[in-house]
Amino acid sequence: MATHKLLLLAGDGIGPEVMAEVKRVIGWLEREGLASFAIEEDLVGGSAYDAHKQAITDAAMDRAKAADAVLLAAVGGPKWADVPYEARPEAGLLRLRKDLELFANLRPAICYPALADASSLKREVVEGLDILIVRELTGGVYFGEPKTITDLGNGQKRAIDTQIYDTYEIDRIARVAFDLARTRRNKVTSSEKHNVMRTGVLWKEVVTKVHDADYKDVELEHNLADSLAMQLVRWPKQFDVIVTDNLFGDVLSDIAAMLTGSLGMLPSASLGAVDAATGKRSAMYEPVHGSAPDIAGKGIANPIAMIGSLAMALRYSFNQGEVADRIEAAISGVLDAGKRTADIRTAGAEVISTQAMGEAIVAELDAARA
Repeated sequence: MATHKLLLLAGDGIGPEVMAEVKRVIGWLEREGLASFAIEEDLVGGSAYDAHKQAITDAAMDRAKAADAVLLAAVGGPKWADVPYEARPEAGLLRLRKDLELFANLRPAICYPALADASSLKREVVEGLDILIVRELTGGVYFGEPKTITDLGNGQKRAIDTQIYDTYEIDRIARVAFDLARTRRNKVTSSEKHNVMRTGVLWKEVVTKVHDADYKDVELEHNLADSLAMQLVRWPKQFDVIVTDNLFGDVLSDIAAMLTGSLGMLPSASLGAVDAATGKRSAMYEPVHGSAPDIAGKGIANPIAMIGSLAMALRYSFNQGEVADRIEAAISGVLDAGKRTADIRTAGAEVISTQAMGEAIVAELDAARA
C-alpha cells in the first residue's frame, strides 16, 4: 500500500478543532489498513503571523510542495485585522494557491436528504442535490493588471480591475470539467457573459473547441452567468458540472453552497496540473466555511466539511474513491440518525459537540464495516 504524504494546516479559529476530527478519521483508516499516511503539520494564517510575522513561512511552503496533498482548515479572524496587508492571514491561503499553481477549484454542492429542510428552498427543489462547480482559480479579474485606484482630483477617483484570460487557461479548466463529468452524469454547463464581455466570447469559443475536439461524448450547454444564478435557485438539479471563471465561480459557488442549508457542510478541492512524468498533481483540500472565531474553542463547530475534504483528497489525489465513498456514506448515516452540530440543528434532533460528531462518524464507519 502506498504511503501518502499529507500536510495538515489547521490555521485559525475553529481550524484546530475540526482538524482534530480529521485526524480521528485518519487514525481509523490506518488502523483498518485502508490507507497509509506520512503526516506533517505546520502553521498558516494568523497563527503563522503570531509565530513568524508572516502568513506562511518558506519552510511551510516547501512542505506543501513536497506533499501529495495539503489539508487546510481555516484562516483569519478579527485578532489580525490590523496586521500589515502583505502578512494578513488570507495571504497564506493565496500564496499556497499561487505557488502550488492550483488553477482548478472544485466546489461540490450536496444536499443530504436528512438536511433538505435546512435549506431555504423547498425540499423537492434541493433533496438529493449533487452538483459540482469547477471554478478557474488563478486568472481573471482577481489577478489581472492593471489594478488601480487613481485620484482624479475634485473629489473624484477612478478604480480599475482588469479581466484577462488566455486560451490555455480556459482550455485546461475546461478539460478538468469534462473529465469530471465523465465520472458523474456526463453533462457540463459552461457559464460566462459573452453577451457583454470579450473574455466571455473567448471563454465560450475555447470551451466549445475543446468539447468538439476531445469530449463529444459529454453533453455541453452554455448558460450566461446571471441566468445560471437564477436557474440555480429555481431548479438546481438540472445541472451536473458547472465550469466558470474566477469571478463568476466565486459568486455561483456560494449560491450553490447555500442551497444545501449550511456552509459548514461543504468541502472543496483546489487542483494543479497533472505532472506528465509522475502522474501526480499539486492539490489542497479545505472546507468552504471560515474560521468562525466567535465559536472557536467552544467545541460546537461542525467538522463535516473538514472530514469531507479528506474524502475529496482520497478521491482526487490518492485514487481511493471507494474509501471516500465510505466516509461520505458514514456522514450521511450519522445525519440520518438525527445527530446534528449546532449550525444544522433541526427540531427533535440530538445536538452534539465537534468531538462527538467526529466520534459518531468513526462509529458509523465501524458499523458499516461490520
